[in-house]
Amino acid sequence: MTKFRNPQLDDAFFAALDRSAAPVGQAETLPPVCYTDPDFFEFEKEAVFNHEWLCVGREDWVRNPGDYFTTSIIGEPLVITRNARREIKAMSSVCQHRAMVVAEGFGNARALLCPYHHWAYSLDGELIAAPAMEATEGFDKKDFCLPTMKVECWQGFIFINFDHEAAPLAPRLVALDAVLANFDLTNAEGPRPDKPFHFSWNWKVMFENNNDGYHANRLHHGPLHDFVPSSLATFPEQLPSDTAGYYRFNGTLHADAAFNPTQKALFPIFPKLTDEERNRMLFANLPPTLSLVMSVDSVIFMILRADSAGTHFVDQGVLYAPGAMKDPLFEKRVDMSMSAVSDIIAQDLHVDEMVQMGLQSRYAVRGRYSWQERAQQELNAWLVPRYQAAHDRAGEIASGAHGKLASIDVVVVS
Repeated sequence: MTKFRNPQLDDAFFAALDRSAAPVGQAETLPPVCYTDPDFFEFEKEAVFNHEWLCVGREDWVRNPGDYFTTSIIGEPLVITRNARREIKAMSSVCQHRAMVVAEGFGNARALLCPYHHWAYSLDGELIAAPAMEATEGFDKKDFCLPTMKVECWQGFIFINFDHEAAPLAPRLVALDAVLANFDLTNAEGPRPDKPFHFSWNWKVMFENNNDGYHANRLHHGPLHDFVPSSLATFPEQLPSDTAGYYRFNGTLHADAAFNPTQKALFPIFPKLTDEERNRMLFANLPPTLSLVMSVDSVIFMILRADSAGTHFVDQGVLYAPGAMKDPLFEKRVDMSMSAVSDIIAQDLHVDEMVQMGLQSRYAVRGRYSWQERAQQELNAWLVPRYQAAHDRAGEIASGAHGKLASIDVVVVS
């Protein structure tokens, strides 16, 4: 079994997670400890983050050769670049000399220069200069390149994977491609997000709330949200078992609905949308990092970057149809939209904070779901097999190590 300091996290605990992945009418919420325990978060890093595709940004953040931006997830500082061949590369931003971070923020550069001792790396991560190292015995620059990650782009978003043996992402997103197709997100445009938010609650609390239709008419009751009633939530009948994400539709009471005081689209509508699509909103999630809220004229994206059991970063941005940002009134429309959306966001953030507080209570239990919360059960169905598989792997490794020790003991005794 996996070794945990918390005695709750035993074999029975992991077996009981099946109850969270059952059909929504039978399912229970994940145990509160999954959201609060530092030991469980360390386990979760191996179970999920070390092997899954993680969204880190948009392709247009590195539009030109030499462009780069930095980010971090589960405590790993990363730099994303576009090299001279126009390929997107992802690598650790930790200098392989004395662990200084070689890049901060974003910009354009011919190489990455560590400011501490001026070791220089190419945009592919190769060490190309190391001053005054000629007297160091056995030193070879090839041995000190920046560690790299796998990279894949989908719908204009950049994903990385720490696991070089990971299966490709795109084949597991065919079901989402079909429902997102008419938004043409690859060609959508939007300003680079400002400084990331840092929130004091578990990443799953945020992820669950982002796609929770059950609370829409309740927490957000009022004219800014009532035209997207919870009762009009619909879910796909059956997604392929290997799908890397999930989604729900939510019907609207009128066409071209949007979250602003007019209740109607303020920006140009994505031109390929059908009449059916113009009478609903779409909420899509690619755990553990990307959440999309999609209306007819804008797409809010949230990139979640866990950094502890009780905290995470969020890069939040908005995408629009091509050409929308050229409108002379674009900024005025953004202000009008955000003044309304900010009220809704403030309600969500307060709830997230209070949920994290409640999850730490001795009285927190494994709750039950409404049919309108199927998206929460779908997140569980994605997580639980990964948790259980990682626990089983750790148990096999521990058993193997114990077996080796036992055989050595036998040899010593004899």
